[in-house]
Amino acid sequence: MSERPEFTIRVDHNPYLPAGGREMHAVVTVEARSDGDGAGPPAEGGAAEIIIIDTSGSMSYGGKMAAARRAAKAAVGVLRDGVRFAVVAGANRPRMIYPQGERLVEASASTRRSAANAVGRLEAAGGTAIGSWLRLADRLFDGLSPSRGDDPPHPPGRLRRNPDGAVKHAILLTDGKNQHESDEELDAALRQCSGHFLCDARGVGTDWEVAELRKITSALLGGFLDVPDPKDLEADFLEMTRAAMGKQVADVALRVWTPQHAELKLFKQMVPTVDDLTGKRARSGAQTADFPLGAWGSEKREYFLSVQVRPGEIGRQMRAAWVKVIAPGSGGEAERELASGNVLAEWTDDEALSTRINKRVAHHTGQSELADAIQEGLEARREGDEDTATARLGRAVVLAREVGNEQIAELLDKVVDVIDPVTGTVRLKADVSKADEMSLDTRSVRTVRTARTRKSDLPPEDQQKTPQDEPDEPDEPEAPRDTPRDAQRDTPPDEAGS
Repeated sequence: MSERPEFTIRVDHNPYLPAGGREMHAVVTVEARSDGDGAGPPAEGGAAEIIIIDTSGSMSYGGKMAAARRAAKAAVGVLRDGVRFAVVAGANRPRMIYPQGERLVEASASTRRSAANAVGRLEAAGGTAIGSWLRLADRLFDGLSPSRGDDPPHPPGRLRRNPDGAVKHAILLTDGKNQHESDEELDAALRQCSGHFLCDARGVGTDWEVAELRKITSALLGGFLDVPDPKDLEADFLEMTRAAMGKQVADVALRVWTPQHAELKLFKQMVPTVDDLTGKRARSGAQTADFPLGAWGSEKREYFLSVQVRPGEIGRQMRAAWVKVIAPGSGGEAERELASGNVLAEWTDDEALSTRINKRVAHHTGQSELADAIQEGLEARREGDEDTATARLGRAVVLAREVGNEQIAELLDKVVDVIDPVTGTVRLKADVSKADEMSLDTRSVRTVRTARTRKSDLPPEDQQKTPQDEPDEPDEPEAPRDTPRDAQRDTPPDEAGS
């Protein structure tokens, strides 16, 4: 195994379709492994980190500004030598905290110390215009890249990739709503920044909007969480920064080939969070679509895809999809294929084969529905539609139990009284704290890889036992007996034979 991560793809699905069957669902697990402790060497183009701290007036309350200063100092303190970085204050307009002027500096003992001193002088004043903060970050990151003045415009519908190969990551902290710019201005900023850098966000307190941070981090391929207690910010910033320092490959993409007359209907990230990537597809060939996966270190992520194919005759075998992990080449070289896998299909009249449900597919289908049920239920609750809220949150209780997401089950307990977890009979709690509601909404997309049984759902004699993860084994019939010829080829089969 090399110092660089080695990628693998695993495909879990039931390859058998009934007569006339068209829908093929599969879970695609992508894993990257490095030698040693997983830290590995930095990305070939290096790394850059920008820490954006909300300094609006509301940050002066509840100890938020002091906690933000501690968190930013902690993040700066774990930046690896040579990483280029900056600290930005966000208000009505963003301003540079460190260094002076719109530029990045290399991390060293001296610059980390100077940055910490500058962060210590942060004060809260002004409003919130997050789009302008992101635009400044984009300009700073852009300064790392070769001049684009003579470059041709980015081809529409293609993935954006950084020519320098650097892992570019931002941390965004806010405590409020984006009140000092329009939704259109924020959306325009996200379109500008998308594909240029990654962004993880944290909302501190309870006056920010979950939907806003969800939109921002989805566009910038990051994640977000609520931090109800400002005292927890420091540990959270340390975790985010260390994770960013562990990224070794920038601009990874998943390429999906489908045969002629087939259609890729859905592509979602499922682990570690649910995020629908279908709308991010970029055409890379006549029958291929690329999906951005961001930067990678040693880690594992899982994706759900759905392909609609033209029905075949009983006994016919075909490749329904061909998935590849792709990374840009360095120094102008051609892109690299890091791993590949097949989604195979065979039509059968054996009902026992075609009706068997793959556990991983079922598990992730349930987790996707769980996230939707929670978000729809909470939205109905906010709008005063108690019947819809009760029905959707009751369904969420059932799904959380089925997929074994114990954390979500515990958060649901704070919003509803569970009368029967099997049928989903619940009663809305009359007095729910805003922090509990926001935590449930924020964490509704946080998933578990395998099901766990909640102790409270076990018989009394089993409640003292530790719940065990299901074994990490494929649960599907054997692959079609004769692997189709086109599934063994190094290039997609001829369209005419697809």
